[in-house]
Amino acid sequence: MIQRIQSLYLLIVVILSSLLLSTFPLWVNESAVVKFTSDYTLSLIGVSLSGILALISIFLFKNRKFQFILGRINILINFFLIGFFVYWSLNLSGEMEVSEKGIGMFVPLVSIVFLVLANKAIKKDEDLVKSVDRFR
Repeated sequence: MIQRIQSLYLLIVVILSSLLLSTFPLWVNESAVVKFTSDYTLSLIGVSLSGILALISIFLFKNRKFQFILGRINILINFFLIGFFVYWSLNLSGEMEVSEKGIGMFVPLVSIVFLVLANKAIKKDEDLVKSVDRFR
């Protein structure tokens, strides 16, 4: 049942995670050097893990409880990424170091929204299956 709406939400998270690695910049230095997520090891691991968990969750449609748990773990990973990006943008030496912030810092927020929507749809499916099982 890959055609469910939560699969579409999870696919959007996979696409956003893959685009965040090398397409969406995090910030631009004063010397016009564009910094991406792949430039930092910790954020590279977090974004890759988020994309892989979302991709695995798409194909776990038969085990909705585990799919729901993976969605929650993925939300926590994205909160970690937001914290990491905010830390780096605020803790660098002065505003001169980070002259322009990129859209890549907001991608984990959008991913969290889609993960919450996916978890809500998974919960709705689980409740529907439980209600049908009551009639048997």
